[in-house]
Amino acid sequence: MNKKVISLVSFCSLFAIIGLVVAICAGAKSIPLQTVWESFFHYEDVLEMQLVRDVRIPRAICTAFVGGLLGITGAMVQGVTRNPVAEPSLMGITQGAMFAVAMVGTSSTLYGLFGNMIAALIGALVSGVLVLLFSMKSARNMNLSRLLLAGTALSTFFISLATIIALLTNQSQNLAFWISGGFRATTWESVKLVSIIGGIGTVVSLLLSRKINTLSLGEEVCIGLGQNPVKIRLYTLLLIIPMCAVSVAVAGNIAFIGLIVPYIVRKVVGSDYRLIMPISFLGGATLVIWADVLARLVNQPYETPIGLFTSLVGVPLFIWMVRKEG
Repeated sequence: MNKKVISLVSFCSLFAIIGLVVAICAGAKSIPLQTVWESFFHYEDVLEMQLVRDVRIPRAICTAFVGGLLGITGAMVQGVTRNPVAEPSLMGITQGAMFAVAMVGTSSTLYGLFGNMIAALIGALVSGVLVLLFSMKSARNMNLSRLLLAGTALSTFFISLATIIALLTNQSQNLAFWISGGFRATTWESVKLVSIIGGIGTVVSLLLSRKINTLSLGEEVCIGLGQNPVKIRLYTLLLIIPMCAVSVAVAGNIAFIGLIVPYIVRKVVGSDYRLIMPISFLGGATLVIWADVLARLVNQPYETPIGLFTSLVGVPLFIWMVRKEG
């Protein structure tokens, strides 16, 4: 690895560790580092230690995992589509999750059976699979233009239905959480969900990184090296669906992480996706950790939606990226 790669990895790792410490110690109630340490090794049933163990630690873990998943899935989408301004939201996953949450909110029975998190996971998975199916002429033929059109159409359809249901059933505030994103509802169950599904997905995606790297060079090169570009693209998108779905289920819609992180990483480390993907995981985790810290501290004791911070950074950067690519 060259000096740029080592510097970027070191920078992200250091800031991620500092961010996790700040995330656990800081908030509406500041907790001394000594108390945090004792919560790990000399736990007592007192308010501060309960807050650390049951609220802030699972939240910090979820921010790191979700940020990492958004970063690496963004890199994967950009690699298989060969589009530097692509991101996972083109699969309609977020909008499917919103629709499922709105549906569950209409019935106390459904809510008791699924809850928002499981409903969002199921909705995101279903919408992602539907977009993938609609983009294929056959099981062996997938068109990227059709994928984009299907994603846009189904996304608009799902979010329209979700908005109508939320307005008719007075669930607008509940739906607003999934639109703006945030980690205030995370628990240890959220940690289990995102670590199992996200962990398995990340390991498999890193195993696929060599093939994604080959596909990113072009279909002709990929075929010339004895690889099947259609299969690589299909397997990658099928893997992205549950990884993005669990991120949405835990944190709602956090925009632009999957777009800006891989783009910046590529500018630093080059076009090798064997490096881009793991570093994008680290970069995405670092960015979301600090975005969540700001969301909690900027307007205490209230919590600002994390999507506002990522959008404030992402929108101008996206416009600059589009102008530059054009």
